[in-house]
Amino acid sequence: MKFTAEQIAGILEGTVIGDPNIEVSKLAKIEEGIKGSLTFLANPKYKSYIYTTQASITIVNSDFEPEEELSTTLIKVEDAYGAFTKLLEYYNQIKLNKSGVEQPSFVSDSAKIGNDIYIGAFTYIGDNVKIGDNVKIFPNSYVGDNVSIGDNTIVFSGGKIYSDCVIGNNCVINSGAIIGADGFGFAPNEKGEYSKVPQIGNVILEDFVDIGAGTTIDRATLGSTVIRRGVKLDNQIQIAHNVEIGKNTVIAAQTGIAGSTKIGENCQIGGQVGIVGHITIGNNVKIQAQSGIGRHVKDNEVLQGSPALTYGDYNKSYVYFKNLPKIVKNINEIEKKVDGYN
Repeated sequence: MKFTAEQIAGILEGTVIGDPNIEVSKLAKIEEGIKGSLTFLANPKYKSYIYTTQASITIVNSDFEPEEELSTTLIKVEDAYGAFTKLLEYYNQIKLNKSGVEQPSFVSDSAKIGNDIYIGAFTYIGDNVKIGDNVKIFPNSYVGDNVSIGDNTIVFSGGKIYSDCVIGNNCVINSGAIIGADGFGFAPNEKGEYSKVPQIGNVILEDFVDIGAGTTIDRATLGSTVIRRGVKLDNQIQIAHNVEIGKNTVIAAQTGIAGSTKIGENCQIGGQVGIVGHITIGNNVKIQAQSGIGRHVKDNEVLQGSPALTYGDYNKSYVYFKNLPKIVKNINEIEKKVDGYN
């Protein structure tokens, strides 16, 4: 799909400096721009590239004045970065603008389907499923019995939503994510063998939740595993049964959270963090990557290390950690001198 500079300026409420009829069909970094592409300049560090880029159109801030001749058409806006982000969102909407029910797919007769939806080929929609308006479910996805999906939610190819789970409005579930798999519940018997404990709860995703590719969220043993409004989960995260994550918390890739732990609001959790079960983490907590959390955490704490210390204590201790061989050597020399005096 091609757009002219004039059309793009209309979307962004910008001003064209150059050829209003020049067309673009792709997006590019300013240093990698080629004919037929659109780019932007927001960071002054990249200013030199605007004189060499081959991009057909460049979005710039309204106060930009070229110091050399340009080969690119400019679109001047108040905020070049914000405008380019808006354009990406617009482009993404067009790219994802699919509708209808593709075949082969299976949609149960008892399922209730909203308006303006898309169900991709080889998708399974189970009994008593409720799907809201403007929902897009891409090919090879699975939606189990009694699932509810709110308006404007997207399930990308290969997403799996097990029975009885509730998905809110404006959620995104990326490819390979699994919502509602059985929690890790096994009980030992007198023979030392493990018997499975039935997991009969569900998972609830509130509105505006994003789930990364390959992330798994286990259903509760009883009750619900709950992901509150605005939570953003990266790829390949494990959320165990009966966990609750407070609103607007963000968690980076490869983090694992054990069962029944409660995480507060507005937390920031780095990659490869491990969190034990049955603890409470407060609001506004920041946890650095690769930390191990084995205790309750108060509001506003910043933690690092494994087992995790407060961020300040960790940095102070690290000075000693890296000098430990030298410190031990000095202690041994002092002990030898003391022994020599005795």
